Amino acid sequence: MFSHRECTKVAKECQKQLIILGAGIMQGPVIMIAKEMGLEAVAVDGNPHAPCASLADRFEPVDLKDKEGIEALGRSLQKTGTLGGIMTAGTDFSATAAWVAEKLGLPGVPYEAALNASDKGRMRRCFQQAGLPSPEFLILPAEGHDQELPIPFGYPAVVKPVDNMGGRGCRSVDSPEDLEQALPDVLRFSRSRRAILEAYMDGPEFSIDALIFKGRTAICGLADRHIFFPPYFIEMGHTMPANLRPEQIESLIHTFIQGIRALGLLEEHCCGAAKGDLKLTSRGPMIGEIAARLSGGYMSGWTYPYAAGVEPIRGAIAAALGTPPPGLTPVRAWTCAERAFISIPGTVRTVQGAQAAKAMPYVKDVFLRVKAGDTVRFPENNVAKCGNIIAAAPLRETALAAAEAAARRVLIRLEAPDRETQTFLNTDGPGASAYPPDAFAWPGSAASLAELPRSDMRGLGVRAPSLIPFPAFTGLGLRDYTGRTAEETLEAVRGMVMLPLAELPGAPPPFLGREFWAALIRGGYQGAAYILDCYQG
Repeated sequence: MFSHRECTKVAKECQKQLIILGAGIMQGPVIMIAKEMGLEAVAVDGNPHAPCASLADRFEPVDLKDKEGIEALGRSLQKTGTLGGIMTAGTDFSATAAWVAEKLGLPGVPYEAALNASDKGRMRRCFQQAGLPSPEFLILPAEGHDQELPIPFGYPAVVKPVDNMGGRGCRSVDSPEDLEQALPDVLRFSRSRRAILEAYMDGPEFSIDALIFKGRTAICGLADRHIFFPPYFIEMGHTMPANLRPEQIESLIHTFIQGIRALGLLEEHCCGAAKGDLKLTSRGPMIGEIAARLSGGYMSGWTYPYAAGVEPIRGAIAAALGTPPPGLTPVRAWTCAERAFISIPGTVRTVQGAQAAKAMPYVKDVFLRVKAGDTVRFPENNVAKCGNIIAAAPLRETALAAAEAAARRVLIRLEAPDRETQTFLNTDGPGASAYPPDAFAWPGSAASLAELPRSDMRGLGVRAPSLIPFPAFTGLGLRDYTGRTAEETLEAVRGMVMLPLAELPGAPPPFLGREFWAALIRGGYQGAAYILDCYQG
């Protein structure tokens, strides 16, 4: 394989154009590296205001589902004789890229193989026919599920759209009633109005990226995925490299490569990339999904380069041009950790602490996905998170601690009053709702909260409120779903609302009691700050 310098030299000598599907944050590194390699980056996105559109040499606002429209764009570029290839990374439109490449005679993977890697029903059938470890499944059409379906593999199971990404509509179900309730939301996220039901796979989950070039693969790293908040599968971050024994890594990679082969992506003429999500179950490695592209979620564009010092995207661009990808031999052995931060339901008033998080040692990037005025919800998929932190360090523990501490530094204050936030805090209340979960998991919260006096905020305009102590809660040493202790949560609230909030036993009004603590347990620092903002008007 070529070196980075040789690969860049080839691109510059060709002076070719590269069509890049998508101009979002995940495609930003593709656009920039393509330009660095001497290519003319032609970005295509259905969103005319896509965040990285301005980075491209040329931007075309075309829906990525419109493969014929993108084919027409490619043909117009070919008339100048300079179009070298088409690719995507971090989108669900590898089939569009394959279609256009096939129609225009460009390097790529077969369209049928890309469909195998895009449609989860086709994907499962390919794995089944090849005898690969993959869960049993059942395709559910849009119509005809008003009666109980015979499920050959039983519950628990996982239901998801056959043709979407980012965890949209994906959730576990424990009964026919759960399935019936989940299906409308699942089908809403399916472009073909079909769902797939799969047997549940136990065990931790991992992501793998690889380059594909004429029957060969080059692995671009293996990462731990950190999944939370059942019945949904919310990735709150990943860590590169995965914390596994060598034989476990070998077994996962072997299974992944067999899966690539079963989908038809390892034919002699194939040039591209593949991304896999696999689980290490009690029965060994099992394939979750494989896509015919590099991953999103910051892995291929950020965490692997930070950890290993090499760029999979550079290799994917070379493959899209039909040239051998540069070598992927790591030049350093760091750990890179990506962590997300999220919000309870409401409307964003301010986002605080992003600059302080970025200035922390070992933090490389802070990505904000929300701003003042945006509506936020507790995530039910991986595109509803509020932002991400990336940290890298020579030691694993250092990288993890840096990313997690920086994620806790970013504080999202919500508008008050707000119906969505109020409903979340008051209607459900601590311990009353399975989803979204309470910030602090405390089964005894309801009974203990009932023993506290109600807040009395008379005289708030003259004096700051004091805080009725709640040792029954604070003495438990619990941490919320972001890792904050009760005291750290109170400190975050103090910083947001600029109030001392001293705990004064038997303090006269104004004082904060039951409502404040209930909001803190239910909604963490956001719930507690919201209550104070409501009181202050």
